[in-house]
Amino acid sequence: MAPPTPSSHRPRKRRKPDSSNGTVTLNKATKQEQPTFPLVAFLWPARTANVSQWIIIPIILMVAFLFRWCTSLWPYSGYQKPPMHGDFEAQRHWMELTIHLPMTHWYFHNLEWWGLDYPPLTAYHSWILGQIGHFVNPSWFALYLSQGMDDMDLKVFMRASAIVSEYLVYIPAAVLCVRQLAKLHNINAWESSIALTAILMQPATILIDHGHFQYNTVMLGFMLATTASMLAGRPLWSCVFFVATLGFKQMALFYAPAIAAYLAGSCLFPRLDTPRLFGIAIMTLASFAVLFLPLLLGTAFDTYRSVPLPTDAVLPPPPMSALPWQVAEKAWYYPYLVQLTQAVHRIFPFARGLFEDKVANIWCAVHSSGIHKLHGYDSTLLSRAALALTLASISPPCLLIFLKPRKELLPYAFATTAWGFFLCSYQVHEKNVLLPLLPMTLLLATEGGMKPATRAWVGYANILACWTMFPLLVRDELRIPYFVLTGLWAYLMGLPPCSISAYTASYEDGGLSIVSKLIQLSTYAGMVAWHVAEAFVTPPAEKPDLWVVANVCLGAAGFGICYLWCLWRLLQESGILSDLGLDKKSVNEKKAQ
Repeated sequence: MAPPTPSSHRPRKRRKPDSSNGTVTLNKATKQEQPTFPLVAFLWPARTANVSQWIIIPIILMVAFLFRWCTSLWPYSGYQKPPMHGDFEAQRHWMELTIHLPMTHWYFHNLEWWGLDYPPLTAYHSWILGQIGHFVNPSWFALYLSQGMDDMDLKVFMRASAIVSEYLVYIPAAVLCVRQLAKLHNINAWESSIALTAILMQPATILIDHGHFQYNTVMLGFMLATTASMLAGRPLWSCVFFVATLGFKQMALFYAPAIAAYLAGSCLFPRLDTPRLFGIAIMTLASFAVLFLPLLLGTAFDTYRSVPLPTDAVLPPPPMSALPWQVAEKAWYYPYLVQLTQAVHRIFPFARGLFEDKVANIWCAVHSSGIHKLHGYDSTLLSRAALALTLASISPPCLLIFLKPRKELLPYAFATTAWGFFLCSYQVHEKNVLLPLLPMTLLLATEGGMKPATRAWVGYANILACWTMFPLLVRDELRIPYFVLTGLWAYLMGLPPCSISAYTASYEDGGLSIVSKLIQLSTYAGMVAWHVAEAFVTPPAEKPDLWVVANVCLGAAGFGICYLWCLWRLLQESGILSDLGLDKKSVNEKKAQ
């Protein structure tokens, strides 16, 4: 009888039954375990009673829904503020134009009134929601007649559409991503639930999508699906999901260099994997083809029907004029090229300037603070300077994840690259801070992620981000949701201004270094002092934006420190510092082993 062949099945790695991830401390007096911070205390019964995840996760999702819906009861961007109203009107208007106009008009229609300036997947999403809304009440999306509408029933529909979209994309992807991180780092299910709760209760995301009003969580959900696919060892699916991420909002380019570097590195190290490389390239191209296919099919249909473009359309679009060859208007591909180049022109608005409003990045801080005024420079020169500085900031993490394409490095690489883009790139909004916050907050679901040092840095970035968005939120009358959600998250995570428990642990016990404690606590003190001054001290008449500029400068400095911390942790986790003998803590751990 032949001996049995060895099985290719790999047994599942057993999760740790007990906590060692910073959620539990030992009471020295009673010798009993106790929760480290309040969020752990809320989920403590699930640990002691060994409650099933089928019970825990629905409870978490219901709590997350409650805070989202309560936030949505407050005003939104542009509420009763003519003439342009705000982002709420922009989203509503895109639903209006996509359901009423030919597809060839989508990127040309009335560009002065919230013209469509997002990639095609946002347009398709708007079309679906517009069709549903039109079925419920046609007056909400009546062409031209519904502009600037502030109807309360419309508000309920739009708010519900944001929550439903999030629960269809972002929430499932967050659950899957946290589970993959738990599997990679051998984290037990209970601690994963704590991390998931912290991620879903992230205040900045709730305030922007369900207060200010946008659909950022759809894009972020696709990014979480991309990350989960990479962690699961499914690179082709990661290509599909990341193209969807880019196809929904172009700001997802913040992640693109790190993703490209990781996928390329995984094909080259430790050995060349040609089939994998070609598979990734083909899947990426195919995904982009599918993304633009409806737009091109709509163009073909409108061309067949001889539907003219709007009379105020500027032809050819600027990117098309820059082509090195002349395109004949009678060429069969002319209408398709017009649509694609116009979409690119709208999606990448270089003509808008270096930054909009007051955003806590390097360029705005330098300009607004008076260190050096930038408005006198040519926009081309500024865009090149921004490109050069962005490349300088993202090159180290991209090079590192390319040379060492390891799954556990992904959150650090994504966060560092996104911080580099936010701080240095062209046309940054305050809401773009959600992109570096997502991978940085995912660190809570990794090994040691809820120990004092990592928890303090993740909390520092999140609370600082909410604080930098405060001027925007005040304009939207969201002052109270800001204080409630930010204060609640700080309390749950055991962070300032509600608690300093994360700062009492020694460096040897997983706490912060003295320098990190000084930086973070002084920043928190500055934020509290700023709120007091903003509330009670009127700025001088010649400097009406004094407090906003102070917010920008402190925020940009804090975000720069977050970038440096993420880069340092990426270097530490990659092992390069310990190999060079620069990370004394890692060297000592190796000697002890």
